[in-house]
Amino acid sequence: MKKYLKGALLLGSFLLLGCTSLQNQKEEASIIIKNGTLLTMNSEREIIKNGVVVIKNNKIISVGDESLLKNYSAKKIIDAKNGIIMPGMINTHTHASMTVFRSLADDVPDRLNRYIFPLEAKMVTPELSYLGAKHGAMEMALGGVTTMVDMYLYEENAAIAVKEVGLRGIMTQNIIKYPTADGQNKGETLNRAIAFVEKYKNDELITPGFGPHGPHTVTKEELLKIKELSKKYNVPVSMHVAETDVEFNKIKKDFGMTPVEYLDSLGLLNERFISAHNIFVTDSDIELMKKRDVGVAHNMVANIKSAKGISPALKMHDDGLRVGLGTDGPMSGNTLDIIGQMGYVAKLHKLANKDRSAMPPKKVVEMATIGGARAIHRENELGSLENGKLADIVIVETSSVNMNPIFDPYSALVYSANASNVETVIVNGKIIVDNKQLKTVDVKKSIKDITDFKEKVQKVADTL
Repeated sequence: MKKYLKGALLLGSFLLLGCTSLQNQKEEASIIIKNGTLLTMNSEREIIKNGVVVIKNNKIISVGDESLLKNYSAKKIIDAKNGIIMPGMINTHTHASMTVFRSLADDVPDRLNRYIFPLEAKMVTPELSYLGAKHGAMEMALGGVTTMVDMYLYEENAAIAVKEVGLRGIMTQNIIKYPTADGQNKGETLNRAIAFVEKYKNDELITPGFGPHGPHTVTKEELLKIKELSKKYNVPVSMHVAETDVEFNKIKKDFGMTPVEYLDSLGLLNERFISAHNIFVTDSDIELMKKRDVGVAHNMVANIKSAKGISPALKMHDDGLRVGLGTDGPMSGNTLDIIGQMGYVAKLHKLANKDRSAMPPKKVVEMATIGGARAIHRENELGSLENGKLADIVIVETSSVNMNPIFDPYSALVYSANASNVETVIVNGKIIVDNKQLKTVDVKKSIKDITDFKEKVQKVADTL
């Protein structure tokens, strides 16, 4: 009997120790981010102090406060050091390869026709597309952009560069009715776009698509083909829409419709369409865009630099449209980070509406994150820090002089922060910026490459 009791006690002790061991066992993750102010950008816009984000492979598996630390372990622990942990920002419209032309002929009237188109016709090559896109993607990564929507020539080469840097890219091949460096003959750029889509349609980081230049610069015939191809491949269409008064007046004269109405008459406006600029849109256009569920790319800095006007993006947002922020190309807005756009977006809409309370910081940060995800119709995967979403995350440090003190993190991001405050960037679960250093490519070499290329550009520019 004593022997039996002793055995039972030993068994009970073993079971108790086993249960305790199981209780103390932590789930293994890939990366844990801790000790920061967490802007979830979820539907409640929840802010978590001493926040924790847990990443496994390429997805977020848990979001909460520091109590989560007892449930998870990871080989890589990132201490945010009281910084702001937020979703990666989304640049909904750019032409990254144009970094090679940045700061050239700024403020020249009719710059598009006098400089940009002639330069592109004479200079754009696969090498230029790759080199410029790599430099642009580097700038975006260092500035906290994790997803970009791009449109340019030789886009297959730009896509290679963007993947090397490690960004997520919606890359659209430019299609235009005029001869271009990558398409001298009718239909050539469209065929190039089809080949590009077929090559990248299953890529983890690159989403290929079609990039018709504008309603007045692409033939009706090709726009109808693009509509069908976008549906066939289920890929996005990115396009400049209602950007200039010249475009607006030409479409009105030729078709008796606004550019938005014209595109809708062709069946292009739908959930795959990303409409960039939208300066000259009417109230009925806005209603139509909402009805068709299109995405909107608001490019404030490029628009005011070119003196084109201010898009009614605030009204679009408040009316329920899918509005994100974009930089446009680096020959238009010059910089490619979204943080640099946010202050302008807030201030210019206040001025335009003569209302200090218009476009508050929280709304601007929404446009930079979950709004951008909605604009590209990927809000189920991107734009907020929630369980199951892709791990695209940015940490903005708050130790620099310009970031102190902070009473409101939204206000600090919009009115105080700049791109140099971005400390850490994670895309698809991979750390691509650490301690403000890009880890994926050789930054110094890229800067040298693009600086050396400057001489070639200058020689051509001198002939224009």
